[in-house]
Amino acid sequence: MENFKSILFSIVIFAILMLAIFWAFRTIESGSGHIDNQQFKELESKNNELEKEVADLKSQINSLIKEKELTLSSSNDAQLPEVTIPTQEAIKPVEQKPVVAVLKYQSLINELQKIVNSKIILKKGSQGIMVGSIQKFFNIYNKTSLKIDNDYGVSTVTTITNFQKDQGIAVSGDAGVTTISKMIDWLKKQ
Repeated sequence: MENFKSILFSIVIFAILMLAIFWAFRTIESGSGHIDNQQFKELESKNNELEKEVADLKSQINSLIKEKELTLSSSNDAQLPEVTIPTQEAIKPVEQKPVVAVLKYQSLINELQKIVNSKIILKKGSQGIMVGSIQKFFNIYNKTSLKIDNDYGVSTVTTITNFQKDQGIAVSGDAGVTTISKMIDWLKKQ
């Protein structure tokens, strides 16, 4: 009997644990999903505030019109001017801040732009993260997944030479301002 109670207790604990795990997985959301939900809620609350503001403004317009009617009817000097209250569709929407477009390869574009800004010419034998940025570009451009070793070797020279030919720029095998600018232009079009 004691053994039966411990087995039953274990089953109940296991069931509770499984329900807790199931609940945790059902309620968990990704970071981007959470951010999207927060932004949606913020926009929804701003929309509600704006709708209340529109309603307040409409009521103020109505009260001003009634006030004007009373003033005009008491003075009998002039007729009531024709006033129309704008409909919801006629009210201009609140201008929103422009959305800054983030390009697909924005971080790589930024890395390459730093090389252009510093006017560095990378040649055979160069090493470092700037060479790695160029190698990342060529993995995208050539649709390959070659190792990024940050070393400007023979294969990098060959790849750059082919790119320069494709782009119709001076073929040198070196990565200068013109070549890297062409890389940036190509990335922006992707």
